[in-house]
Amino acid sequence: MNRVEDIEPWTIARVVRWAGEDFRRRGLDSPRLDAELLLAHALGVDRIRVIIDAARTLGPDELARYRELIRRRRAREPLAYILGEREFYGLLFRVDARVLVPRADSEALVDVALERTQSWSVYGRALDLCTGSGCVAVAFAKRRGGWHVTGVDLSGDAVELARENASRSGVIWGAAFFAGSLFEPLASGARFELVTANPPYIPSAEVETLAPEIRGFEPRLALDGGPDGLGVTRRIVSEARSRLVPGGLLAVETHHDQGERVAALFAEAGYVSIERRRDYGGHERVVSGVRGSD
Repeated sequence: MNRVEDIEPWTIARVVRWAGEDFRRRGLDSPRLDAELLLAHALGVDRIRVIIDAARTLGPDELARYRELIRRRRAREPLAYILGEREFYGLLFRVDARVLVPRADSEALVDVALERTQSWSVYGRALDLCTGSGCVAVAFAKRRGGWHVTGVDLSGDAVELARENASRSGVIWGAAFFAGSLFEPLASGARFELVTANPPYIPSAEVETLAPEIRGFEPRLALDGGPDGLGVTRRIVSEARSRLVPGGLLAVETHHDQGERVAALFAEAGYVSIERRRDYGGHERVVSGVRGSD
């Protein structure tokens, strides 16, 4: 793509083919798709337009913009960070290096929250801990217009982005976001019908074994769950019960092999109706339980 002696024009089809092959050789999971999405971003169009206009020849400025995006993806920067957004639960969220990239696996957390709070469907108060980009909080709020949703994250930078996503999605008037450690930023008397959390749950020793896109770019604060991955989860399960109204629900995302251990934590803390939910890939992903009457 850099050779000046090329006489064949650099059409959309040619550059996508070239970039896709380059990405494939470098071991990227979806080389052709990445190549198309990056070119669409460089051109300021959608992916369908890239496919339709395959025969169009690109100009020098367009090629230069595409080269820069290819360089970033070669370095294994997450595609979502390069594009600046990621789809989650049918909504587009702005994402960057301040937060984890929202993943389809986490949609199971929203599913559980919606399904298990049907008795509170008209009005309620929800708290989303470790909110990150706000994807879980906003996706829930979008479908429960009568609820007030609060998001909390230890990172002030993440909270800033979550507020932006709430505003972009039209739920900012029913949502509030605070920086701090779990329940600490909340008023002492605040109680909720629902608490959700996607805490850091990767065991510390495993963080360096993750894909380059994750270990090299996503915030370690949102990944590292301590020696066994359950350091933050234990705190949430222990402390959430006093923040839930009787009959309120706690739902926590877990690593694929932590479901049994997290369910045991729920039981030890006195939750009832404990359930374990699998994600779309078939892995155990969410543990939930109800606070019974004292």
